Amino acid sequence: MEAATRKKRTERLRAVMEILAVSTKLGLTSFGGPAAHLGYFYNEYIKRRQWIDDRNYADLVALCQFLPGPASSQVGIVIGVMRAGLLGGIAAWIGFTLPSVIALVLFAHLIQGFDVAQAGWVHGLKLVAVAIVAQAVLSMGQKLAPDRNRATIAILAMAFVLLWPTAWSQIVAMFLAAISGMILYKGNGDAGLPAIRVPVRRSIAAGSLILFVVLLIFLPLLANSGSSHWLSVFDSFYRSGSLVFGGGHVVLPLLEREAVPAGWLSKEEFLAGYGAAQAVPGPLFTFAAYLGALMGGWFGALVATLGIFLPAFLLVVGALPFWDMLRKKPSIQGALAGVNAAVVGILIAALYNPIWTSTIADGIDFAMAAILFAGLTFWKAPPWLVVIIGALGGWLASVL
Repeated sequence: MEAATRKKRTERLRAVMEILAVSTKLGLTSFGGPAAHLGYFYNEYIKRRQWIDDRNYADLVALCQFLPGPASSQVGIVIGVMRAGLLGGIAAWIGFTLPSVIALVLFAHLIQGFDVAQAGWVHGLKLVAVAIVAQAVLSMGQKLAPDRNRATIAILAMAFVLLWPTAWSQIVAMFLAAISGMILYKGNGDAGLPAIRVPVRRSIAAGSLILFVVLLIFLPLLANSGSSHWLSVFDSFYRSGSLVFGGGHVVLPLLEREAVPAGWLSKEEFLAGYGAAQAVPGPLFTFAAYLGALMGGWFGALVATLGIFLPAFLLVVGALPFWDMLRKKPSIQGALAGVNAAVVGILIAALYNPIWTSTIADGIDFAMAAILFAGLTFWKAPPWLVVIIGALGGWLASVL
């Protein structure tokens, strides 16, 4: 019995370390923002390692799109939780987040004012993002929008998001898609849908949701008492992470309203960090680490990073066990069919704006992006190799 327990713990530790290694690789190579991150995750976790299948991955993406916070980070956390429990989720978050945290803190200390976002190799990485998202659109579209109804939902969601570019447009688009799916696919329930393995007790999930609400209500009260500057900083970043929908780009104006008027840093310092955040891999929410580092070095970076990501972790851990129960209901399955199609449309919209519009400026850009796309799709080149080729190509194009 004791030997079996030790073996189980060893296997769990091995799984956690594997998750840490794989997510760190993704954290070092995942350029291009949330839409591109989902493409990287799909290639690594689904196609290469087959940790979960396409259907479950799409459902998890839909869940994380509904929740506030950084959707791509939440998807990574959920996959880590499913693979190795709460420690697996923490390992997935650390691996994916830490590289960009370190890069942005170093930028805050060493290279403020250097316009790295305009460097040629960074433009090459943006071209990689075009190829990654295009491949994700192709692969997910074939699976999640294979018929006329779902393809129509995807195109309408794309048009809706592009024509109404606000923080709420994605949420409204998915809500309308869910209603459409419930109507169109209400008789297509799949009682044999494989369960998502969730090694989290419902008591822990409920506790996570309760803690999320308690912190959201009481942190501002404690911060307003003026007892601690760092408590006020943690509260500001926690609220920003709790209330933002639409991904990392949407959180930036929220943080600007919190940090600059309070005198924590100047507007020029804020904008310099924004440029650096575009140039590093990993989640854009790690911009908080840069802001925290300007306020208080590595300790400030830690406070800000934990504050902005904690809501995301609490919400996905709290929602996941109940999500598996709900998604098996025929009405929920119909809604998910619509939402999954809308996710494809939202990815198409993201491919166009901001990725395509801010990257493809001429025929050379288009040709390089097409070559990178072919390398991923037809030559099956690993993403890290495509990242290196894209960076080198962008640098060469800038010096020739």
